[in-house]
Amino acid sequence: MEKSPHRGKRPFFSMHSYPVHIHDRQKDAHYFIQVPADQYILEAAEAQGIQLPFACRNGACTTCAVRIRQGSLYQPEAMGISRELKEQGYGLLCVGYARSELWVETQDEDEVYELQFGRYFGQGRVRAGIPLDDE
Repeated sequence: MEKSPHRGKRPFFSMHSYPVHIHDRQKDAHYFIQVPADQYILEAAEAQGIQLPFACRNGACTTCAVRIRQGSLYQPEAMGISRELKEQGYGLLCVGYARSELWVETQDEDEVYELQFGRYFGQGRVRAGIPLDDE
């Protein structure tokens, strides 16, 4: 049995591909790529010589986060962003599949991280000492 050239599990295999327009805000660069329906967008971009922000490659952080301007992104493995952020149009390119022609723009990692986790910081009481001292 031949190993797939793609990393991880794929939701389905298809001969379809979709045009993806990427605005890399950090570099102020615009890219246009064709992405097979069964390949992660980040992986497809790299295969076409485009370097985009990434860190974990498994959907657990926000380094490769994008704002979806138009189109459909399927991202069942995106653990790094909440359902609410997905509903607001955020996605992760490292575990995202195009499901239509797609327009996305990269986001500042700190901005997305703050949207995802900021509400949890500064909520608790801070006490001196090591937490295990109380036990």
